[in-house]
Amino acid sequence: MGKAFLITGAPGSGKTTVIQKVISLLPCAAGGFYTQEIREGGRRVGFKLVTLEGHEATMSHVDFPKTFQVGKYGVDLTVIDGLGVRSVNEAILHGGVVVIDEIGPMEVLSEHFRTSVLEALKSEVPMLGTIVRRRFSFAESIRAHPNVEIHEMDRAQGERMVQHASAWLHNAGVY
Repeated sequence: MGKAFLITGAPGSGKTTVIQKVISLLPCAAGGFYTQEIREGGRRVGFKLVTLEGHEATMSHVDFPKTFQVGKYGVDLTVIDGLGVRSVNEAILHGGVVVIDEIGPMEVLSEHFRTSVLEALKSEVPMLGTIVRRRFSFAESIRAHPNVEIHEMDRAQGERMVQHASAWLHNAGVY
C-alpha cells in the first residue's frame, strides 16, 4: 500500500469535495490545506488556500500582479510558502493525516511547497490529497513515487471515492 492516496480528475469533478468529506469523517488529527474557488458574479476569479486549522488567504486572483502566473491568475507565492507550507510541515510533525489539495501548477511554483510534499512522502504520516490531471514535470515525479497511489475520479464517483479513501486510511492505520 502506498503512503499517499491522491485523487486526480478533471476540474470540477469534485476532488476537493471528496477531501472535505473524508476529513470530516477522520477520527484523528489532520493538518494541511485545501483550495477553494473565489467566485464573483458567477465566474471564477481566483483561489484561496484554507488550512485545516481554519486560516485562509487568497492564493491567486485575476487582479493579482502577474509576477508568477498560471493562466489568467496571478499567484501569490507568499501564501503558498507561508500558510500552505507551514500547515503541511506541522501536519508531518504532529502525525494523523497530511492533507494536500492540491499538487497543481500554482502550488508547485513554490520550491518550499515541492520540498514539503517530498518530506511528507518520506514521513510515516499518511497523506490524502489531490493532484492535477495535466502532465508536468513535478506532478509526474509524484505520480511515479513508490509511496503514491493515484485514483482517477469523475463527478459521478464522489461518494464511492469518499468510501474508497476512508477504507484506504483505515488500512493505513488511521481508523
